[in-house]
Amino acid sequence: MRTVFGFLSGLVFGTGLILSGMADPAKVLNFLDIAGAWDPSLAFVMGGAVLTAFIGYRLAWRRDRPVLLDRFDLPAARSIDAGLLGGAALFGIGWGIGGFCPGPAWTALPLAAPGTLVFVPAMLAGIGLGRLTRTRRPTLP
Repeated sequence: MRTVFGFLSGLVFGTGLILSGMADPAKVLNFLDIAGAWDPSLAFVMGGAVLTAFIGYRLAWRRDRPVLLDRFDLPAARSIDAGLLGGAALFGIGWGIGGFCPGPAWTALPLAAPGTLVFVPAMLAGIGLGRLTRTRRPTLP
């Protein structure tokens, strides 16, 4: 059942990304270009996502447990460290250069846009490199 709901959630998410224009790197780059051809329409997409998540979390936290799991699976880390800041900076730089973040990149992949066909393999290589460096980095007490 989790697989079915996961598939349906992904289908709704991907459809929303396509309809909103988030899978179009030109639209995303125009949103980021506040000094040039700025396109503020994606702010409404983000606002809708924040509002939806806000309401969804409020409803979820009223439950003792999730519908399809025994317990909520929450991250244990609560601190802001160099890895988090560095990763966020690299994510933002990649988003600004490529015009994609991971969700819309996967959504745009079947469209076979040349930028997507380069971005997704590079993103996967970056994920692999990040995992490799994370396993080799000593942990701080």
